[in-house]
Amino acid sequence: MKQYYLESERTALFLIDMQDKLYPAIADKENLLKPLKILINLAKIFDMPIYITEQYPRGLGETLPKIKTWIENGDIHYWEKTAFNAYLPEVEAQIKKDEVKSFIVTGIEAHICVLQTVRELLNNQFNVFLVEDAVGSRDNQHKNNAVNLMREMGAVISNSESIAYDLLKDSKHPDFKTISNILKEN
Repeated sequence: MKQYYLESERTALFLIDMQDKLYPAIADKENLLKPLKILINLAKIFDMPIYITEQYPRGLGETLPKIKTWIENGDIHYWEKTAFNAYLPEVEAQIKKDEVKSFIVTGIEAHICVLQTVRELLNNQFNVFLVEDAVGSRDNQHKNNAVNLMREMGAVISNSESIAYDLLKDSKHPDFKTISNILKEN
């Protein structure tokens, strides 16, 4: 049954193809980094695994160095791929090991790799929370079309701040001040 709220248990952050040679071509790219940093911090605070893919890194480069510094000391899993869909057999094996049921999805490009990955996650009965302010495409029209398609497929469309408060649930949460400060500083 589809779940419309987030629980940190059995949830993973899926960061798709935020690579140094692909990123410069993305529309409004400067707006992607703040929500990504927030989400990475949330994943670390809530002990969620972070899944990172790189599309053909020999040609498109590695994950942005800035992002790599943010993810140090987390439960990180990297995969290289040539397929546009990031739901690879080795990813599926890690999902089973981590007992993941829900994904917070971010990355580029929204209308290619993100779309195909979200479709496959939904087809495999996972709850998908697409973070609209943390996905991008070279063309905003392509991004908007992809977000609409993913909504129609059944993904919950959200934003980084809503994700933070959905995970917290209550201002009495022991990490409320920490997360509140992360949201303010970014």
